[in-house]
Amino acid sequence: MKKISKIYLALIFLFLYAPIFVLIVFSFNTTKSKTVFSGFTLDWYVKLFNNDLILTSLRNTLFIATFASIISTVLGTTASIGFSRMKRFQRSIAMNVNNIPIINPEIVTGVSLMLLFVFFSVRMNFEFGFITLLLAHITFDVPYVVLNVMPKFRQMDPHLYEAAQDLGCSPVKAFFKVVMPEIMPGVLSGFFMSFAFSLDDFVISYFTSGSTSQTLPITIYSMTRRKVSPEINALSTIIFLVVVIVLVLKNIIEKNNQKKLQNTALIDIETEL
Repeated sequence: MKKISKIYLALIFLFLYAPIFVLIVFSFNTTKSKTVFSGFTLDWYVKLFNNDLILTSLRNTLFIATFASIISTVLGTTASIGFSRMKRFQRSIAMNVNNIPIINPEIVTGVSLMLLFVFFSVRMNFEFGFITLLLAHITFDVPYVVLNVMPKFRQMDPHLYEAAQDLGCSPVKAFFKVVMPEIMPGVLSGFFMSFAFSLDDFVISYFTSGSTSQTLPITIYSMTRRKVSPEINALSTIIFLVVVIVLVLKNIIEKNNQKKLQNTALIDIETEL
C-alpha cells in the first residue's frame, strides 16, 4: 500500500508540474518551436528585459498589488476589530456579508465594478486607469484580510485589552502594545494573501483597467491572443522561481521560529526545575 500511495503521489505531482517544467525548458530554446528543442540560449530573457510593454505592465502590477494590499490590510484589520466587538448574531451576519465577494464569481464582480465606475466616470469626468484598478483590487482583497485576522481575535484573551488599560495604558497604546502583537500573524497572512491575489487577478482587472494601466496578466493574455512568444515562457519561469524561493524562505523562517520557541520552552522548564 505504501508503494502504491507513493506512486499515486508521484503521478499527481507529475501531472501538476510537468507543464511548468516543459515551459521552463522551452524558455531556453533557440527557436520559437514549442515541440523541438533546438539548442540552449538566453536571448529570450534578454528580449524580455528589453520589452517596454512587459516591464511597464509588471511595474503597474507591483504598484497596484502593493498599494491595494496595504490599504486592504488596514481596512480589513479595522473591520475585524469592529466584528470582534459585535454580538454573535450580528457578527455572523457581518461575516456572511464579508464573504459575498469571495463566493461571488469574479466575472460578476468585475462587471459590477465596471458599471459602477462607468456611472461615476460620466458624472465626475474621470477615466479608467490606476485609480479604478486600485479600488477594484481593494474591494476583493479586504474580505481575505478579515478572514485571516478574525481567527486571531478568537484565540486572544478578550480581557487583555482591558487589563492593559487598568495598568495605565491609553486605549491606543493598549491596542498597539497588547492587541497588535497578538493578531500580527493574521495581519501578515492577510497582507501576503491579498498581495498574491492582486498579482494573480485577471478577470476583475480586465473589466476595470484602462489603456494606460494594464496589469501583467492582461498583457500576457493580449500577447497570447496573437502568438505565444518564448518571452512569455521566460517571464513565467522567473515568476515560478520567485514563488519557489519565497516558499523556501518562508519554511526556513518558520523552522527557525519553532526551534527558538522550543529552546525558550526548554530554558523555562530548566529554570523552574
